[in-house]
Amino acid sequence: MLVYPSGVDVSSSARRFLTQQLRRHRRTIGSRWRRLSAGLQALLTLAHLPVGHTYAQLATGFGVGTTTAYRYVTEAVDLLAALAPSLADAVRTASMKAYLILDGTLLPIDRIAADRPFYSGKHKKHGMNVQVITDPFGRLLWASPALLGAVHDVRAAREHGIVDALAEAGIGCWADKGYRGADGTVRIPCWGRWATLSAGQQAVNRSHAKIRALVERAVATLTSWRLLRKLRCSTTRITSIVQALLTLHLTSSER
Repeated sequence: MLVYPSGVDVSSSARRFLTQQLRRHRRTIGSRWRRLSAGLQALLTLAHLPVGHTYAQLATGFGVGTTTAYRYVTEAVDLLAALAPSLADAVRTASMKAYLILDGTLLPIDRIAADRPFYSGKHKKHGMNVQVITDPFGRLLWASPALLGAVHDVRAAREHGIVDALAEAGIGCWADKGYRGADGTVRIPCWGRWATLSAGQQAVNRSHAKIRALVERAVATLTSWRLLRKLRCSTTRITSIVQALLTLHLTSSER
C-alpha cells in the first residue's frame, strides 16, 4: 500500500484537547509504553473521524498493526463520548435561551434490504435515527443516542425523554410535523394540506418554517464529518461515534 502526506480538515485545538485527554487517561490506567504517543494517537483518530479512512489505511500510514489502529481509535472515541453533554446538561444550557429547535436525522448505514428495523420509510434507506437539539441560531447543543432507522421522530423524542425534559423545564421547542402528538412545549406547524389551511395558518407555517430552517445548520455540522455519511461499522458503535463528534465540535466551538 502506498503512503503519501495529506491534510485533515480539523482544528489544531481539537487535536490538543484530545491529546490532553489521552495523556490523562494513560496516567489514570498506568499505561507505561505505547507504540504511538498520545499526540500521534489523537492524530490517528482525527484522521479517521473526518475522512473515514479504513483501519488498514491508518495502520499503514502510522506504521502500526491494523488491530492496534482499531484499538487506538476505539479508545479515543469512547473517551470523547464519555465527555459529551447529557440531555440534562443541554436543558440547563437551554434555560437561558428563548427557545430550542428539535429535529431528527438519519445517518446512512451499510445494510442489506433484509434489515427492516434499520429501514426508514421516510428517507427510503437504511440508517440510524439521531435527534438533535439546537439553540435559536442553529448551533448544536445535543445529539441523542442512535436508534433504529425505522423509529419515528416523535417516538424517538419520547424514548430519549426529550419531550418530558423540555416540558418540566418549561422551554419552548420548535419541531416539524414528524413530532405530531408530542404535546408538552413542542410546537409543530398547523396540520393539513396547504390549500386547505386558512391564510392565518399559512402565515404561521411560513414563520415556523423560517425558524426551523436553522436546524439544518446543526445537521450539516454532523454530516460534515464524512464518516457519518455512510457508516460501515457495527451499529453498536454509532452512538459512541456521534457523541465523540459532538464533544469535538463543542470543544472547537468554545476555543
